Amino acid sequence: MLRVPSKLDQATEDLVHRTIGCCIAVHRELGPGLIEQIYQRAVGLELEAAGIGFECEKPFPVTYRGKRLYTHRLDLVVGDKLVLELKAIDCLHPVHHAQTMSGLKVSKLAVALLINFNVAILPQGIRRIVL
Repeated sequence: MLRVPSKLDQATEDLVHRTIGCCIAVHRELGPGLIEQIYQRAVGLELEAAGIGFECEKPFPVTYRGKRLYTHRLDLVVGDKLVLELKAIDCLHPVHHAQTMSGLKVSKLAVALLINFNVAILPQGIRRIVL
């Protein structure tokens, strides 16, 4: 897989690379056309098998003017460094990118993968976002 120049440290880059590998393994086995929750659970199993720590539906508080407004839950947070936003839709739209960016800001993490499993070849559905 092609590695792009980045401001991220090598350990984070390796985590991103290994996580993409887990997602590709899930897509090869299940293919497109299922619902998001199935992919989320399968990616969790694949991450677990690879010895990569993660949390599902990890909560993060959203505050405004010092007041808590809401608890936002991210699909997966991998290794306390990577936000994994999963979709199973016809195509990604700018709003999905914006939602992922908002998740990064709320979590105060630096990198996310926005992944749409409803594609023929998974690399076509992967968007890497770095703050």
